[in-house]
Amino acid sequence: MYFSHILNFKNSSLKALIAVFITFLSFNSFAKPENNAVASELNDVKVEEKFDPTKIILEHIGDSHGFHLWGHTTMPLPVILFTPQGLEVFSSANLMDEHHEPIAYRGKYFTYFNEEEHIEVLGADGKVNEELSHQVYDFSITKNVFSLFLAVIIIIFVFTSVSKSYKKRVGLAPKGLQAWIEPLIIFIRDDIARPNIGYKFEKFMPLLLTMFFFIWFNNMLGLIPIFPGSANITGNIAVTMVLAAVVLVVVNVNGNKYYWAHIFKPDVPFWLLPIMWVVEIIGIISKPFALMIRLFANITAGHIIVLSLISLIFIFKSVAIAPVSVAFVMFMYVLELLVAFLQAFIFTMLTALFIGSAVEEHHH
Repeated sequence: MYFSHILNFKNSSLKALIAVFITFLSFNSFAKPENNAVASELNDVKVEEKFDPTKIILEHIGDSHGFHLWGHTTMPLPVILFTPQGLEVFSSANLMDEHHEPIAYRGKYFTYFNEEEHIEVLGADGKVNEELSHQVYDFSITKNVFSLFLAVIIIIFVFTSVSKSYKKRVGLAPKGLQAWIEPLIIFIRDDIARPNIGYKFEKFMPLLLTMFFFIWFNNMLGLIPIFPGSANITGNIAVTMVLAAVVLVVVNVNGNKYYWAHIFKPDVPFWLLPIMWVVEIIGIISKPFALMIRLFANITAGHIIVLSLISLIFIFKSVAIAPVSVAFVMFMYVLELLVAFLQAFIFTMLTALFIGSAVEEHHH
């Protein structure tokens, strides 16, 4: 039985009197369980739900159709579905009740249900229609998609501002945002691109700069625990897979004759060529695959560690553990700031290294 609505009085004395009375009733209800009326009232009280850290952590590192703000408050995002009957757009708020529990929603063409962040189509019997669900393509603006757009907008804004500063301040010392970004650009040019790619480095500078700042900005946004941050973008295997696929295409499209000769005409006995071809092709695929897994695993692991340390407070249900937990979380957050930059640097450096191996000229 909940009494919060009773305490909505302006008179503080009345509040105190009611609080004492409720405490007295609560004490008697536990002291005399044989009382049938009180026992039945106790049976109506909902049992406190046990804290499940695994569920909380998986919800955070996964994608969703809305931003969780606080309590049962969520900022819904648009659901965009391409169905066999046509395009359907509605708010994800229609797929949940006031307690953030999933409910069915009757749309223009079908009835939809959000099952573990996958929009499913329900049949007339109220069960998921697998065949029809597979025909519906989800182009929704999810939390990760929203954060990706936000990161792109920030990057465009930053580099547009820096570009304007360069045009206005020709021959002058950098100032403002330009003074912050220019050392990073020079660092990527002189310490990543030039040493690993060689004299052709300028051709690949736009790609390297885009990858570095895209990964770094998304890593930093993911460390913000509240809106518009909190999305685990670079900890999403689909995002890192696309980045790795871009590297795979760029490296092999720009590979020169020496690069391809090393793969298909290595200096080995003729009978070993079929084996070497298999090994080299696996090597072509494994390099970007390693980039994909490294970025995904490191960022996801950092989020899991921070959330696990915070969860200790609710697992032990003790204030005594809070200082230890918060201290370790603060340490991990500082470490994650370094990891956010380090992972962007490593991904960019290895990309430059792979490109350099593909465009390197052999002199005899």
